[in-house]
Amino acid sequence: MPAPIRLRELIRTIRTARTQAEEREMIQKECASIRSSFREEDNTYRCRNVAKLLYMHMLGYPAHFGQLECLKLIASQKFTDKRIGYLGAMLLLDERQDVHLLMTNCIKNDLNHSTQYVQGLALCTLGCMGSSEMCRDLAGEVEKLLKTSNSYLRKKAALCAVHVIRKVPELMEMFLPATKNLLNEKNHGVLHTSVVLLTEMCERSPDMLAHFRKLVPQLVRILKNLIMSGYSPEHDVSGISDPFLQVRILRLLRMLGRSDDDSSDAMNDILAQVATNTETSKNVGNAILYETVLTIMDIKSESGLRVLAINILGRFLLNNDKNIRYVALTSLLRTVQTDHNAVQRHRSTIVDCLKDLDVSIKRRAMELSFALVNGNNIRGMMKELLYFLDLCDPEFKADCASGIFLAAEKYAPSKRWHIDTIMKVLTTAGSYVRDDAVPNLIQLITNSVEMHVYTVQKLYKAVLEDISQQPLVQVGAWCMGEYGDLLVSGQCEEEEPIQVTEDEVMDVLETVLQSNMSTSVTRGYTLTAIMKLSTRFTINVNRIKKIMSVYGSNIDVELQQRAVEYNALFKKFDHMRSALLERMPIMEKMTTNGPTEIAQTNGEAEPTIMEPKLAPIAPRSTSQANDLLDLLGGSDVTPVIPTVPPSKPNSVGGELLDLLGGLDLSGGTMPLSVQAPQFSQTPFLLDGLASQTVFNDLAAGIPPITAYNKGGLKIEFNFERSNTNPNVTVVTINATNSTEGDMTDFIFQAAVPKTFQLQLLSPSNNIIPARNAGAVTQVIKVLNPQKQQLRMRIKITYDLNGSPVQDLAEVNNFPPQSWQ
Repeated sequence: MPAPIRLRELIRTIRTARTQAEEREMIQKECASIRSSFREEDNTYRCRNVAKLLYMHMLGYPAHFGQLECLKLIASQKFTDKRIGYLGAMLLLDERQDVHLLMTNCIKNDLNHSTQYVQGLALCTLGCMGSSEMCRDLAGEVEKLLKTSNSYLRKKAALCAVHVIRKVPELMEMFLPATKNLLNEKNHGVLHTSVVLLTEMCERSPDMLAHFRKLVPQLVRILKNLIMSGYSPEHDVSGISDPFLQVRILRLLRMLGRSDDDSSDAMNDILAQVATNTETSKNVGNAILYETVLTIMDIKSESGLRVLAINILGRFLLNNDKNIRYVALTSLLRTVQTDHNAVQRHRSTIVDCLKDLDVSIKRRAMELSFALVNGNNIRGMMKELLYFLDLCDPEFKADCASGIFLAAEKYAPSKRWHIDTIMKVLTTAGSYVRDDAVPNLIQLITNSVEMHVYTVQKLYKAVLEDISQQPLVQVGAWCMGEYGDLLVSGQCEEEEPIQVTEDEVMDVLETVLQSNMSTSVTRGYTLTAIMKLSTRFTINVNRIKKIMSVYGSNIDVELQQRAVEYNALFKKFDHMRSALLERMPIMEKMTTNGPTEIAQTNGEAEPTIMEPKLAPIAPRSTSQANDLLDLLGGSDVTPVIPTVPPSKPNSVGGELLDLLGGLDLSGGTMPLSVQAPQFSQTPFLLDGLASQTVFNDLAAGIPPITAYNKGGLKIEFNFERSNTNPNVTVVTINATNSTEGDMTDFIFQAAVPKTFQLQLLSPSNNIIPARNAGAVTQVIKVLNPQKQQLRMRIKITYDLNGSPVQDLAEVNNFPPQSWQ
């Protein structure tokens, strides 16, 4: 056969192809020629043919038929053949194919070869695609090469050892003796790979981490030599000596100094030197500074050093590079809870980042801005955030509005300011607010008795100007129905009163009813508001009766039901109308007898004590809840009962008909407690007043228990007794996280025997902050009519550092007071 073309000629030929079809034709022709050569066992040009095949593989064409030829090249005595053979093995083979096991003996022979370059090829291949079986067979040879005096082989052996440890962690101790002298090497390549090996061993074994803490002084000395050494052309990158090695050492120091006082003290001085001596004009220096900041924040460093680290991040915020600004914002957000005052010094720079064009930077700046809000800067920060809310993209409005609501509720300097702020949000981004914004504002207005006239006047003006923002219109309609008499009285003291007649108020509400922009929920609020005005206005009662009569035949069943019930009030129960439609009482927030919740104060001197809130009851599908039936493994397990009984319509209108028409709806068996109307489901006659589960002090003496404590997750049970039903025990779970990373997607599920009934309410959050920085709470109601000893199986799932975790546990240590 004629000699095949060289690789260079093949590349040149393929590049002349003008179309994909023409290139494919050339490749197919050459592959056919290579196959013919392989069949004829042509040893002369096997190396050239495999090289061409690898090039085709890089272009995306199939080259699997060359796998055995790679093994033949590896077995050759020529270095050029071995080089192409090992390269082909790394590209064409992996541990999923049994062919790679045929290489084990060849690699073992080459690891013991007399030529260092052949040994290097074998180490590279094993470190790239060695399976667990190969690693077990060849770990001894790798360990021998790790002790050799040849720096060329030591650095490759160290990286190969990293791969072996990842594949077979139990072989880690084999390499421990060889690591003793690795850091004494002068060669930077060996030092770099040695640090990588030590880091891998520390990550995988707490015992190794404790063992290698004694190397901290040696690592500090190496790092000091790097930053103090003069110019070295071999290792210099933009004027900095071997930044890659510096970054690796800083990461290892961060791991060794975490939660260890002695190690942290030993590295404080060198970290300060790196932070002050590193040049920041190039990205290389910024990378080292960033690693230094992360190390300072992660170890038990001095307070002055932490301030220095945060100031470095503050300088990063002024950098023109968007990636550096994003990294700085993310790091500041991670440290704001522990070093709040230091981060506060950079508040103006952080707020300026809200104007950045990059959406990622803008989002991080928004999250950090909310984390910086406290009672001292609430007015200024809210001004900036409201300005941002007005101009930001729609994708930010929901999160920004929620953040403003939470901050205003926690730090509001006055009720008027609080009401004005929420109304500003509803006016600016009403369509993006959460469902609970309307009931929360209604509750705030109801409880601010001295602000009723001011609020209803402001809302009347706002609805008059714009009825497109539905949450704003809903609150406005509720207030006009509740305080319409105050609106027409014109007695506002907070600002100049406006003169409004009863007819003008009715005109506005009728406009909302008839508007195409009004949703069914908004019309429900408005119809109820008009009905309330029948007891507050004197000259429009006939007009209100007419409206109710018209809507009694509305196509919307919800509105029709309301109107029919209100018509019944006018006709059959007119003597009760004034009492039923009287003004709402002050709504008290739900409280529990559990431990007092201390709110995060974002850097204020004294924490404020907040009343714990029960999470809103979220309906759960029966099928989803019954997934826990397999937890107890028996047939005596009761499913989790749904929050809302299926036989009862989710409507307060039915309850009102029951009240007025004498219907008996109590025949069915109810769950733990009757489901109260939620604000988000548009309450009918008594808008804004949700029935509340009241707890008494009967359970004050029940001691809490620790139900689960594993892997850094601790779950405690606190007990209360329901005032409405002595057979109901209310268990509040409190989940905390002592690990270094946040636990995300946290789900708590429970199952009990059939003699009990269980109701799970929604958790306060699905993220448990790291280092016990916060807790997730969830309420469980258990009905125990037979007063039997309580036992429970729990299922816990969450993600930690990207890895899913799932666990089952049984809780049998309930105190007798909780079930007797």
